[in-house]
Amino acid sequence: MTNALWFLLIGLLMLTRGLASTSLEKLPFTSPIIYLAVGFLLGPAVANIFYFDPLKQSALLELLTEAAVLISLFSAGVKMPVPVDLARWRPPLRLAWVSMIVTVALITVFSYFMLGLPLGAGILLGAVLAPTDPVLATDVQSRYPGDNDQLRFTLTCEAGMNDGTAFPFVMLGLGLLGLHDLGEFGWRWILIDVVWATTAAVAIGVTGGLLIARIVWKLRTQAQKHDVLDDLVGLGLIAIVYGLSVYVNAWGFLAVFFAAVALRQTELSLARDAGIKPEQLNADVAEPIGPDVDADAMPPAIVSAEALVFKEHLERLSELMLVLLLGGMLFMDFWNWRTAGLAAFLFVVARPLSVIIGLIGTDTSWRIRWISGWFGVRGIGSLYYLMYAIQHGLADDLARDLIQLTLVVITLSILAHGTTVKPLLNRLWRPRGKPA
Repeated sequence: MTNALWFLLIGLLMLTRGLASTSLEKLPFTSPIIYLAVGFLLGPAVANIFYFDPLKQSALLELLTEAAVLISLFSAGVKMPVPVDLARWRPPLRLAWVSMIVTVALITVFSYFMLGLPLGAGILLGAVLAPTDPVLATDVQSRYPGDNDQLRFTLTCEAGMNDGTAFPFVMLGLGLLGLHDLGEFGWRWILIDVVWATTAAVAIGVTGGLLIARIVWKLRTQAQKHDVLDDLVGLGLIAIVYGLSVYVNAWGFLAVFFAAVALRQTELSLARDAGIKPEQLNADVAEPIGPDVDADAMPPAIVSAEALVFKEHLERLSELMLVLLLGGMLFMDFWNWRTAGLAAFLFVVARPLSVIIGLIGTDTSWRIRWISGWFGVRGIGSLYYLMYAIQHGLADDLARDLIQLTLVVITLSILAHGTTVKPLLNRLWRPRGKPA
């Protein structure tokens, strides 16, 4: 396709999505299914108008998916309830670590015995597919800052963290394939890739979010008013904590999520100390304060609330672009018992079982456990990890095999979860005694 046709296609999709937003939200499926269908019909499987080769374009695709995940992680972080309650955070923490490990292990076993992959490739595939996606799972995630819905909080927080906690297993898989130094008896992997990279990422993220929150609050509460561009501040925070984390070999995804959490937590803490209520800051509420409020009496804006709308617009754009490209990567011969069998195993066995095991000993209701066990959406994050592995020297034959497996799993996840999220949530997850 020429550049002119790409502009026409993307513009038409964006215009349709923007103008028909209300109508599309009434459909029984999510908008990514539409983007996927368009890409599939125009791609090599049907019309063959364009083809995006994920192996030859792995560097570009890694960059695009990396940016999309970072923006989505920041959006997820600023929606976390304030203040942090460790008792409430325990279930998503268990899902992001215990369930993650169980999922990787189950996919590894299935890949080794059923798909014939070597152990390192099985672990790598498990790490690629284990994280739930923060980009494509917006329909089951927190909808606004302060959304206290327990199910949405759990799934949002899990997706925010497990896109970072999967990285050690990516490196373990690469190490077993001879593409990463694990150290003798795995000491380097344990000390550097697990302990150091995780703790340093959390520390960098929390410190960055806290400092930016205090700096902006100080500027905005000065006697002489000081304007702050919230969008650029938010993007700058993402770039700095991510870049610093990568520079010191820490997991940048984890750092960005915790930077957003710390930013919002600190801003609302400073507001409480100043006697300002959250609803006066457009935080912790679904609807902002009305336009009839005296501008001079308005409290200072906060970055976490003001920048969120811009980040969500970028999130929608990246979702459209990447799912469209996903459809243009698919061939008909990708669909076979290996790819479909892996998807079925992940959706029906690995994800539900890992959630049940991960939440043992918590007071999480069984309704939340079953719904969480089904809505483990796979998407853009999985694409990023696979492109990351390819860029680190994955052999072409093995890379092609993992591409087929991963793309079909993501596609079936978009279809299966995208067509069930609205009906199931309307039926199973609504205030008791109220109609859907």
